[in-house]
Amino acid sequence: MRMINSRVLAMLALVVFSVFALVGCGSGQQNPPAAQQTQPIEINVSAAVSLKDALAEIQNNYQAKNPNIKLVYNLGASGSLQKQIEQGAPADIFISAAPKQMDELEAKNLMNKATRKNLVENKLVVVVPKETKLNITKLEDLVQGSVQKIALGETATVPAGQYAQQVLQKLGLWDKVKEKVVFAKDVRTVLAYTETGNVEAGIVYQTDATSSDKVKIAAVAPEGSHQPIVYPAAITTGTKQQKASEDFLAYLFSAESKAVFEKYGFVMGK
Repeated sequence: MRMINSRVLAMLALVVFSVFALVGCGSGQQNPPAAQQTQPIEINVSAAVSLKDALAEIQNNYQAKNPNIKLVYNLGASGSLQKQIEQGAPADIFISAAPKQMDELEAKNLMNKATRKNLVENKLVVVVPKETKLNITKLEDLVQGSVQKIALGETATVPAGQYAQQVLQKLGLWDKVKEKVVFAKDVRTVLAYTETGNVEAGIVYQTDATSSDKVKIAAVAPEGSHQPIVYPAAITTGTKQQKASEDFLAYLFSAESKAVFEKYGFVMGK
């Protein structure tokens, strides 16, 4: 009798242990580790480098309110970013400094056309080193012999360079200054060349010029001398974070973001 009881107790103990083990396994599947639960959602934003300062402030504001979101910026020339997206680089949102790059990505069904809106607008200006002795007050002054080097963005990939070429051609100056042109990989590099005095003048966005205390604006491109400078923004068709991307894109058009963009000299898009 005692032997039977011992066997029964042993079997009961085994059953109880098995039940607890199964419950433990089941709860493990239903409740992943805390680190896994709190891992933030990453949104990859490919954006024109001229937006750098404004986007950095917007990033801080947005992540402070949304700790579950991590914004990862890829900043550069719009044409280079376009090529990266075409080659499969991770991107949830694209903000171009010109419609051309967005149009070409749309044509390849790489952008969600329904989400596209013009985010901000900008102006094009000639900048010179702060301490320059040259008398440059209009674009026509760039033909002077004392102006030996003029920095522009690469016209194949940098919208600011494309706008600059349009202006110079419109004013009949391109053939007179093209031998002086030093091309740069993006508009911030044009600014750097001018800040350091490696060139006598550079053509950049007004917002880039106002971000630096080492240059001054010598001239503004006349109205109608180039295509309107607009920055379209849209969500890519390849995004894996559709809802999170939609929320951040909406935030870019909010009153809070508008105040940041205007602080850095941008005008909100129409």
